Amino acid sequence: MTGRVQPRQLAFALPHAESLTRDNFLEGPANAAGVALVDAWPEWPNPIMLLVGPEGSGKSHLAAIWAEQAGARSTAAHALFPASVPAALATGALVVEDLKSADFDERALFHLMNLAREDEAYVLITARVPPAALEIELRDLRSRLRAAPVVSLLPPDDHLFRALIVKFCADRQLAVDEAVVGYLATRIERSYAAVRQIVELLDSEALRLGRPVTRALAAELLRRD
Repeated sequence: MTGRVQPRQLAFALPHAESLTRDNFLEGPANAAGVALVDAWPEWPNPIMLLVGPEGSGKSHLAAIWAEQAGARSTAAHALFPASVPAALATGALVVEDLKSADFDERALFHLMNLAREDEAYVLITARVPPAALEIELRDLRSRLRAAPVVSLLPPDDHLFRALIVKFCADRQLAVDEAVVGYLATRIERSYAAVRQIVELLDSEALRLGRPVTRALAAELLRRD
């Protein structure tokens, strides 16, 4: 006689708030240049600046901090169109998030950069790669972007890496001890994206299994990969 198969418990993805305040931003050598950029405003070397870094490196967090200081509006790069440019710059400051190849209107961005200079407005553009790595057909825009100063966020050092694990767990209200943090820090890829991914997985599996987040659970999940 076969045993009864236990039904698989479903885990629902509940929304969680990730604080984007200055007090909640983790500072370290990897993002020191980005923090300095925010703190230097409005004494920027150029009214149009680019903040570049890998996925999850804190670009959006820093942009949100600057937007609060500067009274800036925010828009995704792919949502910017020529007709929307004047309204986007209405406050004299704008964040353009996640600029990437073949995913934005080149005419709109060129118009934005020209209007920002005319109106003496500030623009902070975030991207995962520097302008030279972007595929841009409009020659004048390509030249204009490559002339803009770039501030880079670097991969996390050991201290920041461990702090990120704790922060992402705290954002999801997950209680973790040093055993979990130490285990993950030595076994996952040293990147912001990897931290976010493993914490999301720990959260969903802990909920599905009705278990706390422990070193044993972390080990089980990593063995599956």
